[in-house]
Amino acid sequence: MSNKKILIVEDDADVRLGYHVLLKANGYDTFFAGDSVAAMSEARKNQPDLIILDLGLPAGDGFVVLERLRGNNPLPSMPVIVVSGRDLRGNKERALKSGAKAFVQKPWDDDELLSLVARLLGDPDIYSPAEIPIWDADENLTPLG
Repeated sequence: MSNKKILIVEDDADVRLGYHVLLKANGYDTFFAGDSVAAMSEARKNQPDLIILDLGLPAGDGFVVLERLRGNNPLPSMPVIVVSGRDLRGNKERALKSGAKAFVQKPWDDDELLSLVARLLGDPDIYSPAEIPIWDADENLTPLG
C-alpha cells in the first residue's frame, strides 16, 4: 500500500480532515475537492487511483460528478466509493447504477472503509473483512466479491 492517490470529494472541511487522517495514517496520499467543479478538475489533473465522493455538494451533486467521470477518458475506469448520509435506499441504487463501485452510509466505520479502499485498490486487505460489497456496473447490480 504505497503512494496510492485518493481524491476526497467532500464539502465539509471536518469530514475531509477525518478522511485525510484515516487514509494518511494507512499509507494513502490524499487530495481534496469541495464541490463538483473542483472534483472534475482535480480528477483530471491528479489522476487518482480511487475517489471517495459525497453526494451533497455545491455546484452540482455527486451524481453530476459520477456522470461526468464516466464520460471523460481515462476517468471512467477509476473506482468511486459514494458516501452519503441521506436517502440510503434510493441513492445507493442510483449511485451503483451510475458506476460507483460501492456505497457507504455516513457515519462510516473506519475498518470497513479501509477494507473497501484496500480491496478496490488491489492492496492486501489487512483490515477486518468488510461486509460492504463491491458492485459491477451491470443492470442487475451484481456483487463482485
